[in-house]
Amino acid sequence: MEPSVNVIGTKLQTCSGNPLTGFYRNGCCDTGPEDQGSHTVCVVVTAEFLAMSKYLGNDLSTPRPEFRFAGLKPGDRWCLCAGRFMQAAQEFAAPQVVLEATHARALDIIPLELLRTHAVVNPQD
Repeated sequence: MEPSVNVIGTKLQTCSGNPLTGFYRNGCCDTGPEDQGSHTVCVVVTAEFLAMSKYLGNDLSTPRPEFRFAGLKPGDRWCLCAGRFMQAAQEFAAPQVVLEATHARALDIIPLELLRTHAVVNPQD
């Protein structure tokens, strides 16, 4: 398997190991044919985004121990579905994006300029 590439054309960086994220739960926003939701956008979640997601039926903040999921809190990084990011952007609730950790396949759904508009200034923080 070839290394995954991010939206800026370099090697895909890790999004988060704590909480462990990614469709494959490898910390990266890797994707493949099994990933119907395109979990390709590495975001830094906000309270506003979490509230919107919960309202829309995808509660990411409530712990689900049966799935070994502690729940997300503002500031956590998470591999978000590209379609959900677009929806959040349309609702003015899009979280910040870590471009270096966002898979190039996100560009199938999201224009690069929109991702850049929401880019984290210093992704190391």
